[in-house]
Amino acid sequence: MNIIISGAMGAMGQVVASNAAARGITVVAGVDREASDRFPYPVFGSFADCDLSADAILDFSNPAALPGLLAFAQERRIPCVIATTGMDEAHQKMIADASKVIPIFFTFNMSLGVNLLCALAQKAAQVLGEGFDIEIIEKHHNKKIDAPSGTAIMLANAVSEKTPYTPEYVYDRHAVRKRREPNEIGIHSVRGGTIVGEHEVIFAGTDEVITLSHGAYSKSVFAVGALKAAGFISVVGRSPGLYNMNDMISF
Repeated sequence: MNIIISGAMGAMGQVVASNAAARGITVVAGVDREASDRFPYPVFGSFADCDLSADAILDFSNPAALPGLLAFAQERRIPCVIATTGMDEAHQKMIADASKVIPIFFTFNMSLGVNLLCALAQKAAQVLGEGFDIEIIEKHHNKKIDAPSGTAIMLANAVSEKTPYTPEYVYDRHAVRKRREPNEIGIHSVRGGTIVGEHEVIFAGTDEVITLSHGAYSKSVFAVGALKAAGFISVVGRSPGLYNMNDMISF
Protein backbone atom coordinates (compact mmCIF):
# COMPACT_ATOMS: atom_id res chain seq x y z
CA MET A 1 0.00 0.00 0.00
CA ASN A 2 1.22 3.49 -0.88
CA ILE A 3 0.21 6.45 1.27
CA ILE A 4 0.52 10.23 1.41
CA ILE A 5 0.86 11.78 4.88
CA SER A 6 -0.70 15.19 5.46
CA GLY A 7 1.16 16.83 8.33
CA ALA A 8 4.27 14.82 7.45
CA MET A 9 6.71 16.96 9.44
CA GLY A 10 4.63 16.97 12.63
CA ALA A 11 5.18 14.57 15.52
CA MET A 12 2.28 12.31 14.54
CA GLY A 13 3.19 12.39 10.85
CA GLN A 14 6.67 11.11 11.65
CA VAL A 15 5.32 8.41 13.95
CA VAL A 16 2.96 7.29 11.16
CA ALA A 17 5.87 7.12 8.71
CA SER A 18 7.96 5.06 11.14
CA ASN A 19 5.13 2.61 11.79
CA ALA A 20 4.35 2.41 8.07
CA ALA A 21 7.93 1.39 7.27
CA ALA A 22 7.79 -1.34 9.91
CA ARG A 23 4.69 -2.75 8.22
CA GLY A 24 5.93 -2.64 4.65
CA ILE A 25 3.75 0.35 3.75
CA THR A 26 5.36 2.91 1.45
CA VAL A 27 5.10 6.64 2.10
CA VAL A 28 5.28 8.13 -1.41
CA ALA A 29 4.90 11.75 -0.32
CA GLY A 30 4.15 14.11 2.51
CA VAL A 31 2.38 17.47 2.63
CA ASP A 32 2.95 20.15 5.24
CA ARG A 33 2.99 23.94 5.63
CA GLU A 34 6.34 24.11 3.85
CA ALA A 35 8.26 21.86 1.47
CA SER A 36 11.20 19.81 2.70
CA ASP A 37 13.84 17.50 1.24
CA ARG A 38 15.11 16.07 4.55
CA PHE A 39 12.84 13.02 4.46
CA PRO A 40 13.14 9.78 2.46
CA TYR A 41 10.12 10.97 0.46
CA PRO A 42 9.24 14.39 -0.99
CA VAL A 43 7.32 16.76 1.27
CA PHE A 44 5.28 19.36 -0.59
CA GLY A 45 4.21 22.73 0.77
CA SER A 46 0.58 22.18 -0.30
CA PHE A 47 -1.58 19.62 -2.04
CA ALA A 48 -1.69 21.95 -5.05
CA ASP A 49 2.05 21.29 -5.46
CA CYS A 50 1.79 17.52 -5.05
CA ASP A 51 2.03 15.62 -8.35
CA LEU A 52 1.98 12.10 -6.89
CA SER A 53 -0.87 9.70 -6.17
CA ALA A 54 -1.40 6.94 -3.60
CA ASP A 55 -3.80 4.31 -2.32
CA ALA A 56 -4.78 6.49 0.67
CA ILE A 57 -4.11 9.83 2.34
CA LEU A 58 -3.58 9.92 6.11
CA ASP A 59 -4.26 13.31 7.67
CA PHE A 60 -2.62 14.32 10.95
CA SER A 61 -2.30 18.01 10.17
CA ASN A 62 -4.50 21.01 10.94
CA PRO A 63 -8.15 21.79 10.14
CA ALA A 64 -6.97 24.69 7.96
CA ALA A 65 -5.43 22.17 5.54
CA LEU A 66 -8.70 20.29 5.05
CA PRO A 67 -10.09 22.15 1.97
CA GLY A 68 -6.93 21.58 -0.08
CA LEU A 69 -6.68 17.96 1.03
CA LEU A 70 -10.27 17.14 0.12
CA ALA A 71 -10.06 18.92 -3.24
CA PHE A 72 -6.91 16.94 -4.13
CA ALA A 73 -8.39 13.63 -2.93
CA GLN A 74 -11.67 14.09 -4.79
CA GLU A 75 -9.93 15.08 -8.01
CA ARG A 76 -7.75 11.96 -7.89
CA ARG A 77 -10.34 9.70 -6.22
CA ILE A 78 -8.02 8.84 -3.32
CA PRO A 79 -9.60 7.48 -0.09
CA CYS A 80 -8.78 9.47 3.06
CA VAL A 81 -8.24 8.79 6.73
CA ILE A 82 -8.96 12.01 8.64
CA ALA A 83 -7.33 11.91 12.07
CA THR A 84 -6.77 15.63 12.64
CA THR A 85 -8.31 17.02 15.83
CA GLY A 86 -10.10 20.32 16.32
CA MET A 87 -12.64 19.87 13.51
CA ASP A 88 -15.69 22.09 13.98
CA GLU A 89 -19.14 21.61 12.45
CA ALA A 90 -18.15 23.38 9.22
CA HIS A 91 -15.16 21.05 8.77
CA GLN A 92 -17.30 18.01 9.51
CA LYS A 93 -19.79 19.13 6.86
CA MET A 94 -16.96 19.42 4.35
CA ILE A 95 -15.91 15.86 5.20
CA ALA A 96 -19.49 14.59 4.87
CA ASP A 97 -19.89 16.30 1.49
CA ALA A 98 -16.61 14.87 0.18
CA SER A 99 -17.61 11.38 1.36
CA LYS A 100 -20.28 11.38 -1.34
CA VAL A 101 -17.44 11.27 -3.87
CA ILE A 102 -14.69 9.23 -2.13
CA PRO A 103 -14.44 6.87 0.84
CA ILE A 104 -13.47 8.76 4.01
CA PHE A 105 -12.60 7.28 7.39
CA PHE A 106 -13.20 9.86 10.12
CA THR A 107 -13.04 9.48 13.87
CA PHE A 108 -11.97 11.69 16.75
CA ASN A 109 -9.59 9.00 17.99
CA MET A 110 -7.77 6.22 16.14
CA SER A 111 -7.24 4.04 19.21
CA LEU A 112 -9.23 0.80 19.40
CA GLY A 113 -9.17 1.10 23.20
CA VAL A 114 -10.75 4.56 23.17
CA ASN A 115 -13.53 3.34 20.92
CA LEU A 116 -14.14 0.47 23.34
CA LEU A 117 -14.27 3.07 26.13
CA CYS A 118 -17.03 4.83 24.19
CA ALA A 119 -19.07 1.64 24.02
CA LEU A 120 -18.58 0.94 27.73
CA ALA A 121 -19.52 4.51 28.67
CA GLN A 122 -22.68 4.23 26.58
CA LYS A 123 -23.65 1.02 28.35
CA ALA A 124 -22.97 2.59 31.75
CA ALA A 125 -25.16 5.61 30.92
CA GLN A 126 -27.95 3.31 29.79
CA VAL A 127 -27.81 1.14 32.92
CA LEU A 128 -27.23 3.86 35.52
CA GLY A 129 -29.88 6.28 34.25
CA GLU A 130 -30.68 9.53 36.04
CA GLY A 131 -29.13 8.72 39.40
CA PHE A 132 -25.54 9.48 38.39
CA ASP A 133 -23.82 12.73 37.45
CA ILE A 134 -21.48 12.41 34.45
CA GLU A 135 -18.13 14.18 34.23
CA ILE A 136 -15.39 13.74 31.61
CA ILE A 137 -11.73 14.60 32.21
CA GLU A 138 -9.16 14.64 29.41
CA LYS A 139 -5.41 15.12 29.84
CA HIS A 140 -2.86 15.89 27.12
CA HIS A 141 0.64 17.25 26.64
CA ASN A 142 1.40 20.95 26.90
CA LYS A 143 1.71 21.39 23.13
CA LYS A 144 -1.86 20.41 22.31
CA ILE A 145 -3.74 23.42 20.96
CA ASP A 146 -7.42 22.48 21.01
CA ALA A 147 -9.46 21.97 24.18
CA PRO A 148 -11.44 20.02 25.02
CA SER A 149 -10.07 17.17 22.95
CA GLY A 150 -12.06 15.71 20.10
CA THR A 151 -12.08 12.44 22.00
CA ALA A 152 -13.72 14.07 25.03
CA ILE A 153 -16.46 15.38 22.76
CA MET A 154 -16.77 11.95 21.14
CA LEU A 155 -17.22 10.40 24.59
CA ALA A 156 -19.79 13.02 25.58
CA ASN A 157 -21.72 12.48 22.36
CA ALA A 158 -21.67 8.71 22.84
CA VAL A 159 -22.95 8.97 26.41
CA SER A 160 -25.61 11.48 25.35
CA GLU A 161 -27.17 8.91 23.04
CA LYS A 162 -28.05 6.73 26.06
CA THR A 163 -28.99 9.21 28.79
CA PRO A 164 -32.70 9.44 29.69
CA TYR A 165 -32.46 13.25 29.46
CA THR A 166 -31.16 15.84 27.00
CA PRO A 167 -27.64 16.67 28.25
CA GLU A 168 -26.05 20.10 28.45
CA TYR A 169 -22.29 20.20 28.02
CA VAL A 170 -20.55 22.43 30.57
CA TYR A 171 -16.91 23.30 29.89
CA ASP A 172 -16.13 25.79 32.63
CA ARG A 173 -17.73 26.34 36.01
CA HIS A 174 -15.54 29.00 37.61
CA ALA A 175 -17.46 31.90 36.04
CA VAL A 176 -20.85 30.86 37.41
CA ARG A 177 -21.58 30.18 41.06
CA LYS A 178 -24.53 27.82 41.07
CA ARG A 179 -25.44 24.26 41.88
CA ARG A 180 -24.79 21.61 39.25
CA GLU A 181 -27.86 20.76 37.14
CA PRO A 182 -28.80 17.06 36.84
CA ASN A 183 -28.60 17.09 33.04
CA GLU A 184 -25.08 18.51 32.86
CA ILE A 185 -22.12 16.64 31.44
CA GLY A 186 -18.99 18.38 32.67
CA ILE A 187 -16.00 18.30 30.31
CA HIS A 188 -12.61 19.29 31.73
CA SER A 189 -9.18 19.70 30.14
CA VAL A 190 -5.71 19.29 31.63
CA ARG A 191 -2.55 20.27 29.73
CA GLY A 192 0.92 19.40 30.96
CA GLY A 193 4.22 17.70 30.32
CA THR A 194 4.32 14.92 27.75
CA ILE A 195 0.97 13.24 28.49
CA VAL A 196 0.06 11.46 25.26
CA GLY A 197 -3.63 11.17 26.07
CA GLU A 198 -5.76 10.13 29.03
CA HIS A 199 -9.56 10.15 29.28
CA GLU A 200 -11.86 9.43 32.20
CA VAL A 201 -15.64 9.16 32.25
CA ILE A 202 -16.93 9.51 35.80
CA PHE A 203 -20.40 8.41 36.89
CA ALA A 204 -20.90 9.88 40.36
CA GLY A 205 -23.93 8.62 42.26
CA THR A 206 -25.04 8.61 45.87
CA ASP A 207 -22.32 6.94 47.96
CA GLU A 208 -20.63 5.35 44.93
CA VAL A 209 -18.54 6.39 41.92
CA ILE A 210 -17.81 4.46 38.74
CA THR A 211 -14.83 5.58 36.65
CA LEU A 212 -14.05 4.31 33.16
CA SER A 213 -10.66 5.33 31.81
CA HIS A 214 -8.17 4.91 29.00
CA GLY A 215 -4.53 5.94 28.83
CA ALA A 216 -2.33 6.12 25.75
CA TYR A 217 1.39 5.99 26.48
CA SER A 218 2.72 6.26 22.95
CA LYS A 219 1.63 8.03 19.78
CA SER A 220 2.14 4.70 17.99
CA VAL A 221 -1.28 3.65 19.31
CA PHE A 222 -2.89 6.23 17.03
CA ALA A 223 -0.51 5.62 14.12
CA VAL A 224 -1.24 1.88 14.06
CA GLY A 225 -4.99 2.56 14.16
CA ALA A 226 -4.70 5.05 11.29
CA LEU A 227 -2.69 2.63 9.16
CA LYS A 228 -5.26 -0.11 9.77
CA ALA A 229 -7.96 2.36 8.76
CA ALA A 230 -6.03 3.17 5.58
CA GLY A 231 -5.94 -0.52 4.71
CA PHE A 232 -9.67 -0.78 5.36
CA ILE A 233 -10.66 2.34 3.43
CA SER A 234 -8.45 1.66 0.39
CA VAL A 235 -9.83 -1.80 -0.39
CA VAL A 236 -10.52 -1.99 -4.12
CA GLY A 237 -14.20 -1.35 -4.75
CA ARG A 238 -14.82 0.48 -1.47
CA SER A 239 -17.87 2.66 -2.06
CA PRO A 240 -17.82 6.39 -1.34
CA GLY A 241 -19.12 7.09 2.13
CA LEU A 242 -18.25 8.15 5.64
CA TYR A 243 -16.72 5.32 7.68
CA ASN A 244 -15.61 5.07 11.31
CA MET A 245 -14.05 2.65 13.77
CA ASN A 246 -17.29 0.69 14.19
CA ASP A 247 -17.31 -0.08 10.47
CA MET A 248 -13.74 -1.34 10.59
CA ILE A 249 -14.25 -3.44 13.70
CA SER A 250 -17.32 -5.15 12.25
CA PHE A 251 -15.74 -5.60 8.80
